[in-house]
Amino acid sequence: MSVPADPRRVLVIMPAWNEEKSVGATIRELREVHPSVDVLVVDDGSGDATTQAALAEGARVCQLPFNLGVGGAMRTGYRYAVRHGYDVAVQVDADGQHDPRYLGQLLDGLDDADVVIGARFAGEGDYRARGPRRWAMVLLAWTLSRLTKVQLTDVTSGFRAANLRATKVFAEHYPAEYLGDTVESLVIATRMGCRVKQVPVGMRVRAAGQASQTPVKAAVYLFRAVLALFLSLVRRWPSVEDTTAEVPA
Repeated sequence: MSVPADPRRVLVIMPAWNEEKSVGATIRELREVHPSVDVLVVDDGSGDATTQAALAEGARVCQLPFNLGVGGAMRTGYRYAVRHGYDVAVQVDADGQHDPRYLGQLLDGLDDADVVIGARFAGEGDYRARGPRRWAMVLLAWTLSRLTKVQLTDVTSGFRAANLRATKVFAEHYPAEYLGDTVESLVIATRMGCRVKQVPVGMRVRAAGQASQTPVKAAVYLFRAVLALFLSLVRRWPSVEDTTAEVPA
């Protein structure tokens, strides 16, 4: 069942790497619930038919010549959103983990925030993380909560919405390094004056395809995320007002 159209122009950015088996169904489900949003699939150097599957569902597609990782794909999407005059940019994974029924809550959260995170550990759903991964996530959430002065429980979630103010920041400063797109981007947004909050969401297992994170990559990511967090905390960032509307090519 579809929901009423949002008066704002909303672009859903869907980074995709070898997601031909799931991206089409993800787009269809999103359009069934939110028919008024535009969808941009950023094909992150896929070696399969991800682009063709997305085009078949009517999505716009940007093909990257090689794999940059989620950060590089999202920076591409944010620049597209700024150039084409969108009011809101929303990140949704192409593998079906992000339930589009919660997208409305993310959009509503932008009434008093610039970035809204769809949080898995906030009382909705039964997603669980254990062991060192969970410990690192707790540490990161605790640190970001102190920085933002808002209680955050899931700062590594990729299900998030950004208004135009934050989209302009991300279009210019979004970390493009592999798997550097979650915690570090929140530090950048906060240090540049953006307001961050979370809303509870339920998440699902991926519908198909292969996760980009192996256990080794996940461990490296968490170590890098902790390091990047503290480096970002000491780096001097301009204010959001200094971020120009012109986004470099």
